[in-house]
Amino acid sequence: MKIINYSILVKGKVQGVWFRKYTRDKAVELGIKGYVKNELDKTVFISAEGTEEKLDEFITWLYEGSPLSQVNEVIYDNCIDSQ
Repeated sequence: MKIINYSILVKGKVQGVWFRKYTRDKAVELGIKGYVKNELDKTVFISAEGTEEKLDEFITWLYEGSPLSQVNEVIYDNCIDSQ
């Protein structure tokens, strides 16, 4: 199966609302590798690696986010074909 890597930027109320923890938990559930970090402009950056199917499911979930978050926009780009 082909593994791809996405760079993802999430905008909205995504800091201080447990967004990174819920995102990590969802990634682990889907078998996605990578990392999540807060940016100075109050967005969240995600580097995510997995199959296209799992990444599509992950991106769909990001619009929901954590219970207290309010996601306004999810921007992503396939930056590297790993295999």
